[in-house]
Amino acid sequence: MDAIAYVAQQIFTGQVWLNEKAVIVKDGLIESVSDKIPEGVEKRELPECILAPAFIDLQIYGANKKLLAVHPTVDALTDLYQYCKNGGATHFLPTLATNTKEVFYKGIDAVRGYWRNGGKGILGLHLEGPWINKTKKGAHVEAFINSPDLKEVQELLDYGKDVIKMITLAPEVCSKEILELIRSYNIVISAGHSNCSFQQAIKGFENGVTSVTHLYNAMSGLQHREPGLVGAAFHHSGVYASIIADGHHVKYEAISIAKKIMQERLFAITDAITEADEGVYQHKLNGDHYVCNGTLSGSALTMYKAFENLVNHAGIETGEALRMCSLYPAKVMGIDNRYGKIVPGYAGQFLVLNKQLKLVDVIA
Repeated sequence: MDAIAYVAQQIFTGQVWLNEKAVIVKDGLIESVSDKIPEGVEKRELPECILAPAFIDLQIYGANKKLLAVHPTVDALTDLYQYCKNGGATHFLPTLATNTKEVFYKGIDAVRGYWRNGGKGILGLHLEGPWINKTKKGAHVEAFINSPDLKEVQELLDYGKDVIKMITLAPEVCSKEILELIRSYNIVISAGHSNCSFQQAIKGFENGVTSVTHLYNAMSGLQHREPGLVGAAFHHSGVYASIIADGHHVKYEAISIAKKIMQERLFAITDAITEADEGVYQHKLNGDHYVCNGTLSGSALTMYKAFENLVNHAGIETGEALRMCSLYPAKVMGIDNRYGKIVPGYAGQFLVLNKQLKLVDVIA
């Protein structure tokens, strides 16, 4: 493949801002960030634009009225990739909420089929449930929620080996042995839909939980005599937390507070749903968010819209908001040696933003 030089007025590397540089990409990887363009290299000018690392979405359920739980197919995942890419995310974790074992297995099969067909962008599968707390179920179907035994977990992990990459669970309903078993499969464990105490949360973090799912939503809140999961996430120095920046799930002031406390440990997800009139989750669009059985069930965000909201409504500096949508999700998944920065050796996948921070193009 011939090399291409992308020349932008500004480049955000994920670490620093550079002016009037060229990013040389060859065979899909960044070869250099330089003042000079080698002879014979195709030049692509991006006048009055910003080049930034492409986004990563670690929680999204479907697109174009194809909810993955209802349509566990390669076509649905292809649509989802296009939705994510159009919204600035070139990598993502398709997600299944609490459901039957059969639905989880079909979702695993769909991801494997997508990869076999050469599908791009999917890092793996995110299972949100079923090992959560009924008290904090949100829109999840209570009939499928359970506290698992080792046999149940082992069977699911064996079937989903190398496909399941993240599991959201309530640490108070899972034993230390179960958390250790999940971690042994190189799966990121995130605490969510949980009513755990502060002490239970800290114990979970010590036993392998490294993230918290949609901070503030469906979890024990910060109270002055019981800090809960929110307080534990704030207090622990090594745990990440995702947040939904749509103004419905969380007030922007609460995002700003969390950001001041957690700093680089807070990252953005879309938690985006699509309309569905089949299956146990029948999501309906209500303006700019989704409801299921009268309960807030997901957002209508893209990662770009989340970024825009972080800057315009939560008061977060542009570079830091870019990191919340790219570098920090990459760190959560342990892939920040390949994604989230514009430096040599990293993937040549970028956003092109104009000076008003509007999305102009996605390069993948």
